[in-house]
Amino acid sequence: MNQKVLIVDDENEMGVILSQHLRYWGYDPTHLLEGKDVVEWVRRNRPAVILLDLMLPDIDGYSICETLKLDRETNMIPVVMTTALAGAEDRVHGLQVGANAYLTKPFTADSLRKSIDDTLNWLEDLKTNGTEGEIRFHLQSDTHYLEELNQLLGALFLFSGLTKVQVKQFTTAVRELGTNAIEWGHRRQLDRIVTVDYRIDPEKITIKIKDTGPGFNRDNLPHAATPDDPVGHMMVREALGIRDGGFGILMSTGLVDELSYNERGNEVRIVKYFAVSNHLRPDAAKSRSAAN
Repeated sequence: MNQKVLIVDDENEMGVILSQHLRYWGYDPTHLLEGKDVVEWVRRNRPAVILLDLMLPDIDGYSICETLKLDRETNMIPVVMTTALAGAEDRVHGLQVGANAYLTKPFTADSLRKSIDDTLNWLEDLKTNGTEGEIRFHLQSDTHYLEELNQLLGALFLFSGLTKVQVKQFTTAVRELGTNAIEWGHRRQLDRIVTVDYRIDPEKITIKIKDTGPGFNRDNLPHAATPDDPVGHMMVREALGIRDGGFGILMSTGLVDELSYNERGNEVRIVKYFAVSNHLRPDAAKSRSAAN
């Protein structure tokens, strides 16, 4: 049976052209001209991919994408945005609400097929590794965009099964570490992009925050608080003319179950395990095994 693909585009001619290509590639396309029925159609039919225009007559594509990505039943379905909106902010906004790819009209059949293949390969990789859902966000280096992202992540966390206390802890850690990426990794250069990966597995949620800066050595941060001397860094910051702060990493370490940086120091990974008895953390499982 051919895989279903949903086309959401208010231009009938575009829908016909896309449908012809999809049938030729072996897919079963459906074309909707409006956005109001998209979410329900997706929940009912579970397409392999969604080709989503942004400028629809009733609901904008950003809202549709965000709704689908906030729902655990549909957030693994790849969304390829196909739009005439070519601005950098439009693209960033699309990726912020969870789109897997962004194609600007007019695009070629080859670029469309590549986007579909890439998203399906991404999905297959997640299923192979046992992941229940993953969303990648891109945001400009401005704390305003970070706050918007944190609101979206907070909703995702609540849908995941985390308690309200865990959600508060996790979003606080994301805010602190995201601010580090913007202020230190990118020195507030707005055109540089911070990438945030949200991944939910059966026993945990993982967030990765990556900037494109030079990175740092976590063992050599004189301007940041340390467990053995939580206030000594303040004199260093004053001498360097840096604002008060430096508690982000130390604070975040106490709010999550795992916190680690890559070797370069420009990507931080934080993990929160579900507070469920049959979802033991690896270290807890080892401790119980040793006790028995």
